[in-house]
Amino acid sequence: MELWGGIECTINRVGDNYMDQLEYSGHYSRIEDLDEFAGLGIKKLRYPVLWEKHKPRKNMQIDWSQTGKFLSKLKDLKIDVIAGLVHHGSGPAYVHMMDDFFAKGLRDYAAEVATKFPWISYYTPVNEPLTTARFCGLYGHWFPHQADGRSFLKILLNECKATVLAMQAIRKINPEAKLVQTEDLGKIHSTSLLKYQADFENERRWLSVDLLCGRVDQTHTLWNYILSTGISEEELMFFVENPCPPDIVGFNHYITSERFLDERLEHYPPHTHGGNGKHQYADVEAIRMSGVTISGPYGLMKEAWERYKLPLAITEVHLHCTREEQLRWFSHVWQAALELEREGVNLKAVTSWAMLGSFGWNKLLREPNGDYEAGIYDVRSGRPRPTALCDLIKSVTGRQDYDHPAFPGLGWWDKDTRIEYHHDPVVSKVSAEVGNRRPILIIGKTGTLGNAFARICDIRNLEYRLLGRADFDITRPQQMEAVLSDLKPWAIVNAAGFVRVDDAENEESNCYIVNTTGPANIARLCCDHRIKFLSFSSDLVFDGTKSDLYTETDAVNPLNIYGWSKAKAEQEVLAACPDALMVRTSAFFGPWDEYNFISAVRRRLEAGEPVTAVNDILISPTYVPDLVNVSLDLLIDGERGLWHLSNEGVLSWYEFARQAAAFSGHNPSQIIPIPASEMGFTARRPSFSALKSRMGYLLPTVEHALDRHFKELRRAV
Repeated sequence: MELWGGIECTINRVGDNYMDQLEYSGHYSRIEDLDEFAGLGIKKLRYPVLWEKHKPRKNMQIDWSQTGKFLSKLKDLKIDVIAGLVHHGSGPAYVHMMDDFFAKGLRDYAAEVATKFPWISYYTPVNEPLTTARFCGLYGHWFPHQADGRSFLKILLNECKATVLAMQAIRKINPEAKLVQTEDLGKIHSTSLLKYQADFENERRWLSVDLLCGRVDQTHTLWNYILSTGISEEELMFFVENPCPPDIVGFNHYITSERFLDERLEHYPPHTHGGNGKHQYADVEAIRMSGVTISGPYGLMKEAWERYKLPLAITEVHLHCTREEQLRWFSHVWQAALELEREGVNLKAVTSWAMLGSFGWNKLLREPNGDYEAGIYDVRSGRPRPTALCDLIKSVTGRQDYDHPAFPGLGWWDKDTRIEYHHDPVVSKVSAEVGNRRPILIIGKTGTLGNAFARICDIRNLEYRLLGRADFDITRPQQMEAVLSDLKPWAIVNAAGFVRVDDAENEESNCYIVNTTGPANIARLCCDHRIKFLSFSSDLVFDGTKSDLYTETDAVNPLNIYGWSKAKAEQEVLAACPDALMVRTSAFFGPWDEYNFISAVRRRLEAGEPVTAVNDILISPTYVPDLVNVSLDLLIDGERGLWHLSNEGVLSWYEFARQAAAFSGHNPSQIIPIPASEMGFTARRPSFSALKSRMGYLLPTVEHALDRHFKELRRAV
């Protein structure tokens, strides 16, 4: 069994707008990405040679120069290309998915590809035709935005016919060409009342592969249903007369691909409600239900094998989540694949998907760009940054054991905390947690940041110990050494600090001991013991004279004692431990403590009191849950050096307070602007200290953070 790779390359159309994932990721201008992929040891790469990209206008001469260079590079790297011709797309603007020309047009384009690149032996003419047909013809998400059974089937048949014709054309040029047909593979579970609907959808999920295999004839379960929508027998018989069974059936399975249907609408939020004309029901993720045993990748691939007895591959493995959960999910699927192989299933490969990440799938690609999900690499800096998944992939291709301290533990899909809907007895998926895990030491037991790390480590199933000064005195290296010997941590997070900026002017010695000497002591111990170290600095290391956002390479020049204590800590920590991760951040706010600016604004607004806020100091606020989650990801990735982490956005304290008022349902006019000179600060502040990172914005916008902040507060009431 091989390990393949794949890059998210969808070019989908919404209205008249085409959205191109590879433009968003920047891959078109980075041929060096391919060297990165080769370094992982993968054997084959699902790679786009997309119709919409290369022939957007009818009868145009295709310019193959860029794609030819990339494909030749892959050939030189000895990576087999699985060429994708349409990936969740509807074709160029001059074709229509519900018209016969779609199939003929793709046939002609496929012939051009095969003629230009006769050495390519693997093709996926249309990726996930059933899923694309649902999104384009049944749900109306993508062009041509239809929402009825006939449109869905017409699009599906056209996509499958296009696949048949494309492979016929390709094989005239390269008789050895192989069809790798991909499709999303899920399963529907339901209440007893809705079993008929689940049975129908569970049969429909195979329809694209059944069509290609020539199985949809008068004996097929869905024959009468298809004809009832207005599809003709002639259209169906084309596939019986021109069977094109895949050489490899590639199934893409996601953790939410299994669904549960329930007519008890009152138990579910309105956005889950739908129906079939006969019954109204909620459609939710089966993994979130109590009393439901999901099939998972092992069970679903076993079903596929029993149905087709054709060579199989898992052609997309990806999960948008925290880094350790991405590691656990890939391992979960890989172990299922190994078990299937041991049982005699002809499973050719598992595919690490979304190698460059993906954009906008949280909104089903209905809007341009969209939220970014990191994959094997993170491209937000403009170049691929390897994540911890890279080492896992290399271990698989090298047939070596993978060892990362954050890796052991149950994925969220294996824990009862996954359940959101408790209407039936809980079916526990596991009986015991993995033991003997090395912890993260979190220093700062009484502080906001330390407790936030502990809370989020609990959520993420990361082993940790939260310690205070009595447990781990950062001024006493011998005591710290004893704790390390006893607990054997793999990482230390220093979330302690002297945070009273004005008081630091009169407590200089104490400030330096806590903010500089202590972190430097920890850094030296971490270097000696090869322990990862994460510590925090501040935007107040800058003097505010820059006219643009501060990045990691800008020179520091603090205006106050607190800022100098942080600047010296950066210098001493990284000198003592070059592998340490030092994160500069800005003004904290979060839902789990009452001692931050936003909490103070909220309390005064709720009391009906006016709020004064400084309008001539600009910052980039930082939402604590975002900061903690991304810091942990970077720690797991093995990142080092200085990083800037703050939420995207530059605003004054006054503007920040007004936004908080609006998101909390109060009148922003209650916020009164004042200059910093009227605040009576003891310590000087820079008038501008907003941050951004050379690695791109890793945290969402301030507005997005404020929205989640107040939603979290409302849930807690």
